[in-house]
Amino acid sequence: MGHALEARPIISTETITYILDSNVLIHDPNSILNFEEHNVLIPMTVLEELDKLKNGKQTIAADCRQAIRLIDQILGNASPSEIEAGIPITRGDKSEPHGKLSILRSHLQDNITTLPTSNNDNRIINDICHFQETHPGAQVALVTKDINMRLKARGCGIPTEDYHSDQLVTDIELLNKGYRHFDGNFWDRISQVQTEQQEGVTYHHLLKTDLGEDVFLNQFFLDDTGFVARVNGITKDEVQLQHISRESLMNQEAWGLRPLDIYQAMSLNLLLDPDIHLVNLTGAAGSGKTILALAAAIEMTVATKQFRRIIATRSTRGLDEDIGFLPGTEAEKMEPWLGAITDNLEALHCDDESTNGSVDYILNQVPLHFKSLNYIRGRSFQQSLILIDECQNLTPHQIKTIITRAGAGSKVICLGNLAQIDTPYLAPTSSGLTYMTERFKNFPHGGAIQLKGVPRSPLAAYAEENL
Repeated sequence: MGHALEARPIISTETITYILDSNVLIHDPNSILNFEEHNVLIPMTVLEELDKLKNGKQTIAADCRQAIRLIDQILGNASPSEIEAGIPITRGDKSEPHGKLSILRSHLQDNITTLPTSNNDNRIINDICHFQETHPGAQVALVTKDINMRLKARGCGIPTEDYHSDQLVTDIELLNKGYRHFDGNFWDRISQVQTEQQEGVTYHHLLKTDLGEDVFLNQFFLDDTGFVARVNGITKDEVQLQHISRESLMNQEAWGLRPLDIYQAMSLNLLLDPDIHLVNLTGAAGSGKTILALAAAIEMTVATKQFRRIIATRSTRGLDEDIGFLPGTEAEKMEPWLGAITDNLEALHCDDESTNGSVDYILNQVPLHFKSLNYIRGRSFQQSLILIDECQNLTPHQIKTIITRAGAGSKVICLGNLAQIDTPYLAPTSSGLTYMTERFKNFPHGGAIQLKGVPRSPLAAYAEENL
């Protein structure tokens, strides 16, 4: 059983008919291919929902179109009777087709109506009830990311599941933090070490068995004595660490900004490293994610000229729906939603004689473009620094479509707080930010840091703890 759905144990080896809700197809447009030997049913109401959303301005419009194209590709030129019987699902690897895809037609006869047909969720549940009546031997399960719909369906006697095929961690605490802190002295647990100097840099070669399995490329090691090192090589038996002076880490500077703690210092180390092409910063409000990323971005575009431009975007629920109603150009429309960026620009220049003048000067000097996510999806960016804020609200599929836009010489910085997900049907474990952190933990040119909360003020700190 390879469908990776974990909501309830399936003891039977029989073929199950999975009925997909529209939010599953939007979350992962290729989800139809992930049910292995089992059958997939798409309710007609779901096709209508996808049809309504496919031409909108929302970020999900492209996902809807991709899901529709995949359904069309599988069904091909099949006749209505063939579709009713089910069309074999072929996959890209040319393996034998397993499972069948068919469309669940709507039935509105009063004698089988279980719930009032006032909304689409109820229509889908009624259609499944009708399917159960007409196929008494079939094992069915409704797959939806809508908890309330799962509750209603279970109340009508329909087994339900969440969609988990792209969920890589079951507990957010297991997510790679980007560093490991060792109590006491790090070297007390090391049985064997070889140290060498290369061009003024100290490298330690350690046995992997001394460190356990939880070792990833570009991960930092810290201890209570002030030792700091970064993993820059892993073989079957050995781990190579690059020794980093804690003092030099804390004295790094990007556009006048210095780190306040070791976690910000490690983040700045990754942000300013030209060999790191993807940096993933997570952490609570006030931990410094945006200001660190922005300071590093300006440093690398204005001072060192590693990149030609900064492209800032943000995933905010409501942005795609509301942006069309705001006046002005795309940049002017985006500005209210990217207030966090301009707020942090002001913070970087608060000591200047004229803060507003400095911010205007920076916006004139720095090629900083505010773009909507829809704009980024269809482009390929060369020599650009792509800054994506509020990544926790993106699905794994949306994260993929954005990161694959990075062209030659580009760097992507993803920022997010898994405690502040505003999108229905996403949880910390199913967020694209979690998916990306886990998928990229062994990428030689990627790094992630989970920042510690540095409170914005005593008031903010008290509110965080007590409200």
